[in-house]
Amino acid sequence: MKIKTITCHEVYNYGASLQEYALIKYLELLGHETEAIYYKPDYLSNHLNIWRVPNVSFKTPIIKHLYLLLKLPSRIGELKKKKAFDIFSEKYIKTGDVLYKSNEELKENVPLADVYICGSDQIWNSFFQNGKDPAFYLDFAPNDKLKISYAASFAIDEIEEDLKAFVKEKIKRLNSVSVRETSGVDILKQLEINATQVLDPVFLFNKEYWNDSFVFPINDKFILIYDFDSNSLIQKLALKLAKENGLKIFAVNKNIKYADSNFWQKGPEYFLSLVANAELIISNSFHAVAFSLIFNKQFLVVNRKEKINTRMRDLLALFGISNLLLNDENDTKNLTTKPINSYNSINNKMHDAIVKSKRFLKDAISS
Repeated sequence: MKIKTITCHEVYNYGASLQEYALIKYLELLGHETEAIYYKPDYLSNHLNIWRVPNVSFKTPIIKHLYLLLKLPSRIGELKKKKAFDIFSEKYIKTGDVLYKSNEELKENVPLADVYICGSDQIWNSFFQNGKDPAFYLDFAPNDKLKISYAASFAIDEIEEDLKAFVKEKIKRLNSVSVRETSGVDILKQLEINATQVLDPVFLFNKEYWNDSFVFPINDKFILIYDFDSNSLIQKLALKLAKENGLKIFAVNKNIKYADSNFWQKGPEYFLSLVANAELIISNSFHAVAFSLIFNKQFLVVNRKEKINTRMRDLLALFGISNLLLNDENDTKNLTTKPINSYNSINNKMHDAIVKSKRFLKDAISS
C-alpha cells in the first residue's frame, strides 16, 4: 500500500529525526511504499535559522544588525549542526517533492496515498503550536482513506478546556488511534475516544539493527549528558560520578559548558554512537531514555522544567523503573554509574510492548 506519514519534520532534534526515520523504515520492511509528507509550517521553519530575530523590538535596522552580529559566531556553529541533520534526512528520510506550509495547502493538493499516519513525537502537544494544528490530526486526509495515529504524544497530563472540542472532533475522524503515553490514553478516554498505548517508533527496531546501521565504536570511557535545561542537578550528578569513576563527560547540547567534549554539532548517527558507547547516560530527553533502554544502558532521568515530563514518567513506569526519575537532590543519595541491577525484567516487558505495538500497526493498516 502507499502510505504517507506526517510528523514534526526537520526540527533538528535527534529524537524527532530518528523516530521519523524508524516509522518510515519499518513500514517499508512490511512491504509498503512509504514517505513522509514534506510539511513545514512557519512555526516549524525557523530551527537553526542564523537570521532569526526572536524579539520584535530588535527589528529596527541598527539593533537588528547588532544583535545578529553578536549571535553570528554561535550561529555559524548551528549551521554545522543543520548540515549534519540535513545529510541524515536526505539519506534516510524519504519525503514527497511538494512543500506544504499549512493545512489549507494540504487540503488544496492532498498528497496521494492509501493510508495516512500521523505520529510519532509530540505532534499533539498543545503546549506548542503543532498540538493546535489540524494537519497533525490528518484533517486534510480524505474521508474514504485509512487514517491512523501511531504513538502520537500529548506530552502533558491534560489539555486546555477550550481545546477539548477541537481535539475530540479531529481525532474522531481517525480509523485507528494509538498514543505513546498512558496519560494520552487517559486524555482521550475523557473525550470518549478509545486509544491503544504503543511504543515510540524507535522501539520497532532492536539493538542489533541500530548497531549495525549506525553505531561506530568510541574508545573513551564517558558519561553522556543530554540536557535541554542546563539543569543544575544533572551537572552536580555528572561531575560527582565522573570524578568518582574516572570518566569523561560528553554532551550533545550547546549549553553544557562543563563537559570535556561537546558534540552538539553532530548528527543523529553520532548521537546513537554516543548512547551505545556510554558508561552512563544522564538526561531529560525522552529519546535518550528510549535508546538507553534499547541498548540496555545504565541511565538516570531528571525531570524537565517544562510541563512535558509525562513522556519519561510514563515510559519508565511501563517498564517498572520509575526509581530512575529524579526530581531533586533527595532522590540522588547513594547513586552510582550502575543504577540498574539487571535488564531481564525490563527486556521482558519491553518485548511484550513491542509485540503489541507492531500488532497495532499491522492491524490498523489492514483494517
